Amino acid sequence: MIETQIVAPESIFGQIAEHQHEQVVYCHDHETGLKAIIGIHNTVLGPALGGTRMWHYASDAEALNDVLRLSRGMTYKAAISGLNLGGGKAVIIGDAKTLKTEALLRKFGRFVKNLNGKYITAEDVNMTTKDMEYIRMETTHVAGLPESMGGSGDPSPVTAYGVYMGMKAAAKKAFGSESLAGKRIGVQGTGHVGTYLLEHLQKEGAKLLVTDYYEDRALDAANRFGATAVGLDEIYDQDMDIYSPCALGATLNDDTIPRLKARVVAGCANNQLKVENQHGPELVRRGIVYAPDFLINAGGLINVYSEVTGGSRQAALTQTEKIYDFTLQVLQKADEEGTHPQAAAIRQAKERIANVGRVKSTY
Repeated sequence: MIETQIVAPESIFGQIAEHQHEQVVYCHDHETGLKAIIGIHNTVLGPALGGTRMWHYASDAEALNDVLRLSRGMTYKAAISGLNLGGGKAVIIGDAKTLKTEALLRKFGRFVKNLNGKYITAEDVNMTTKDMEYIRMETTHVAGLPESMGGSGDPSPVTAYGVYMGMKAAAKKAFGSESLAGKRIGVQGTGHVGTYLLEHLQKEGAKLLVTDYYEDRALDAANRFGATAVGLDEIYDQDMDIYSPCALGATLNDDTIPRLKARVVAGCANNQLKVENQHGPELVRRGIVYAPDFLINAGGLINVYSEVTGGSRQAALTQTEKIYDFTLQVLQKADEEGTHPQAAAIRQAKERIANVGRVKSTY
């Protein structure tokens, strides 16, 4: 029998209040084994759109913390990208390799349907376009569908392209040139997005290091891209110019930052800074240029937004390319304000939400 720790309601609402969320939905179904949490952070700009990830969390509390941080990041991601969307995210608790079934995904789709369009889901870690097809059987509030169904397809290539643009902008700030040729770049996480990013970096002639939670996946990527595979924890100690976290969050923390030799951090992962106002300034103090995560990994959201609004993949790519200029602007703004880039980006996102909020209320 699996015992679940019961968290006092006061602590749960304390977390919700701390992040200023509008709504948190707990989803449970005994028959399919579904345990999921949907976090809706802010819908001032529009319905909350954000992917669903499936992960074997150590505890329910860890899952809640993840969904709260992720959905908050989606709010800022949409706002700073100029999209008329709010921020939301969902997590399904469990091992995707053993627990994920059609029935479980369709049951999750029923919970999404019951939110009546306030939350639109899409794919994230350990989820695929095929999984979105199952969810679509129960609700229309899903994006990232296959192109054969009129969707925009896998958003990973567009996410990777945006990160590539942001990385080049950060390189220009740190090295005086946007060129990544010859730069030693460590990519942590070789899933869908990380693999597409590696394609861009290989074409430009970067010297690549790779690591992944799944060792076989890292070795496959190393063989495919002529990279050097290193251990999951060893990546922080490598002699590299750019560190690119493309897996889970909080990899920039008290333990890892002092070990980094890189002058740039630019990656696909969400919530890379474990404590934003502690580790963001620490990177600045050490002379490391940090490209804000929710700014440069917004390509996937831009792509699914184009699906929701009837736009084309090319239009999404064109808008994603602007991440290069946005990143340079934020880095410059951080210098002018004497703050760290993440704080400057959050301030810019909040300003847009506040300005639009004067015109409209929640979705």
